Amino acid sequence: MATIKTKKGRVFFKLEAPNAQKVILMGDFNKWNPKIHVMKKDKKGVWSKTILIASGRYEYKFFVDGEWWNDPHNDQTVLNTFGSINNVLII
Repeated sequence: MATIKTKKGRVFFKLEAPNAQKVILMGDFNKWNPKIHVMKKDKKGVWSKTILIASGRYEYKFFVDGEWWNDPHNDQTVLNTFGSINNVLII
């Protein structure tokens, strides 16, 4: 599902991963800290998290059961220093 910007700096993230046990949203906005934005799963297997962030450019990924996943509905990407791809969010 798409990452959607909402009012007043709130950004809503969603990821369909019905078989996942744990999904964490990590990026520049939380210094890639796995303890800050743990996502919650609904009954349909969609994980979500709303965060409040300032205007700017951010790189992010989802950490799903120990593996990095890109946002499948955000085609704005950039190569990171590890040779893989991060999603880009501009607020």
